[in-house]
Amino acid sequence: MAKPEIQIDQTTINIEWEDGHTGVYPHRFLRLHCQCAHCIDELTHQARLDPATVSDDIKAIDHMLVGNYAIQFLWSDTHYTGLYTYDFLKSHCCCKTCGTAPLA
Repeated sequence: MAKPEIQIDQTTINIEWEDGHTGVYPHRFLRLHCQCAHCIDELTHQARLDPATVSDDIKAIDHMLVGNYAIQFLWSDTHYTGLYTYDFLKSHCCCKTCGTAPLA
């Protein structure tokens, strides 16, 4: 799989996939969907992250590709442990075509 092209702007993270589709992900939407052990209980899979603790103006300030399967973001709240797999990101695209509804 080719590595995706990632652009971070003021409101969204845009990922151009090898098939030409550009995934659109609002910053807060992705931060609230972090799957790390701090945000999701590893045994029960229940959310541990309280959405009220995530600022409305949260931003991804940097990113790193992890192997050929995931992206790790550094968030403005200094959270950086979550990995977002390519499969997860593709299935949670918020573009007008895909229509995943972001969390408020």
